[in-house]
Amino acid sequence: MGKEKVILAYSGGLDTSCILKWLQLKGYDVIAYVADVGQEEDFGALRSRALSTGAVDVQVVDLQREFVTDYIFPAIRGNAVYQGRYLLGTALARPVIAKHQVALAHRSGAKWMAHGATGKGNDQVRFELAFAALAPKVGVRHVWKDAEFLRQFQGRQDLIRFAKEQSIDIPVTLEKPFSTDENLMHKSYESGVLEDPMLQPDPNIFTVCKNPQDAPDRETLVEIYFKDGTPVRLLNLNDGREETEPLALFKYANEVAGENGVGRIDMVEDRFVGIKSRGIYETPGGTLLHIALRDLEGVAMDREVRRLRDMLAPELATIIYNGFWFSPEMDFLMGAIDKASSIIDGKVKLRLYKGTAMPIGRESSSSLYDKELSSMDIAGGFDQADSIGFIKVNSLRLKAHRLILRKVERI
Repeated sequence: MGKEKVILAYSGGLDTSCILKWLQLKGYDVIAYVADVGQEEDFGALRSRALSTGAVDVQVVDLQREFVTDYIFPAIRGNAVYQGRYLLGTALARPVIAKHQVALAHRSGAKWMAHGATGKGNDQVRFELAFAALAPKVGVRHVWKDAEFLRQFQGRQDLIRFAKEQSIDIPVTLEKPFSTDENLMHKSYESGVLEDPMLQPDPNIFTVCKNPQDAPDRETLVEIYFKDGTPVRLLNLNDGREETEPLALFKYANEVAGENGVGRIDMVEDRFVGIKSRGIYETPGGTLLHIALRDLEGVAMDREVRRLRDMLAPELATIIYNGFWFSPEMDFLMGAIDKASSIIDGKVKLRLYKGTAMPIGRESSSSLYDKELSSMDIAGGFDQADSIGFIKVNSLRLKAHRLILRKVERI
């Protein structure tokens, strides 16, 4: 009888390299599954590293375009920002990665799936909830929750020692113990020395966004065009470069925003499991598109629709952050978001300069903005006397409340 197969979501980093070897030593045939979601990676070297570590096969799957069109763009349409700051780069990548890991498990007849996420973090939940939703009959090797594994590995220091003992080539040392996660949406930095929330990170760790003080001394002007709330064209007004294909557009958004130092944040957030965590993120393209679309909505989205959408937006962000992308509540919310974003068409002009992306103009074929109606210089069809009744009606509850307070004060 042959060995049981396990599909391991493999990044080639410290955790998944050690897990691959550990699973092999436990008697599994490990298929290393590498999802290309836009990380800067030598996939040939990654394949060689996985095979030399003990994988029986390596499958590299290009998910970049799907990641942009089916995950990043919908989140931006929905104003999904976790705890008011985080644009969800890692959280958005996990469902598309898990979806294709499940597909590979079905194609290869594997009985098990595995990942490198620890029992303290968010990614374990994101992977395993997706597995449960998409492949409830395929088992999961919960490596970072396995009692034997935990006895052997208390943390990153033990993993590094194990890697050296097993001659596993890893890009982490005891002297530089912090981790990164990179995809098209962002690059994140956490753990190790960065766990001190007062520690200012070394500027040299950043690779995506320029330090704002080092960004160009002249502004870059861009126009971003949207159709139904989805970016369809990015035009650089300085040099005439434009992109319309979704993946190329988003990559260029990353390039032009990153060059101008747009998109860095440093925050402490609340993980789903209840632990606070310090995360540093570089999200240039996502930040640029987010700012542009919110500005366009100012002229093209109905006030009450926008108010209700923005009431739902924190819930949408939390659902994504906590790993419930494949859930009925997500389907419900995305239906509402898609409806709210319909006919949000037009363009926004932005000035990029040393860490800022400032909208400086916008127009829309579906604009609700009426220049004459809003003007202070002409009547524009608005009878100002009507405001008397408007104010009277809106003041009724205020007057009633004040009368009640006076009665209470006399008692």
